[in-house]
Amino acid sequence: MINNNIIPNNQMIISVEELKEMGFSLYKINRLVEKGLLRKLNKKFYENMTFKGEELEFYYIYGYVPQGVICLMSAAVYYDLTNYMPDVVDVAIQRKSRVSTLPDWPEIDIHYYTNERYSLGIETIADGKNLFHIYNVEKTVVDIIFYRDKVGIEEAKEVLVNYLRRRDRNLNQLIRYADKCKCGDIMRKYLEVLV
Repeated sequence: MINNNIIPNNQMIISVEELKEMGFSLYKINRLVEKGLLRKLNKKFYENMTFKGEELEFYYIYGYVPQGVICLMSAAVYYDLTNYMPDVVDVAIQRKSRVSTLPDWPEIDIHYYTNERYSLGIETIADGKNLFHIYNVEKTVVDIIFYRDKVGIEEAKEVLVNYLRRRDRNLNQLIRYADKCKCGDIMRKYLEVLV
């Protein structure tokens, strides 16, 4: 049982609902903001300023874009598929979704995906109550090949070459995802050249 006056220091982003479940009223939540223990991100989420853990910018994505999925070059960096260091976090959402508030930092680049592309290959990475959604490695590679003109041809090639060096690669799943995402033919051409 958590004491009414204590915020757990192992959770970086906390929702209003979670704070209420811990016994905090809106009045007490506002007092915690005034004391500098919480920082309001938007109407639904707060940053815990007493957090004692590894701060990942991906944790903020859950607070600003709860249904967002880390994608494209941000996911490629996470999986060590590229040396490219993006200055924004690439986040996919469903085409008809809306995002009300975006932070100055981390800068978030929203990508609108069709329902089928959006729902394919999502994984949830959790460390205790800290979490973010990210596409698995095969879906990441497929999206980068599909959006190669936007991402950059050289960057796309680097990602695919690095993926092919992985021992845990799953080429059957890669082709299945590529077919579902309407880039199976181009993926096969890349693979013929590189494998």
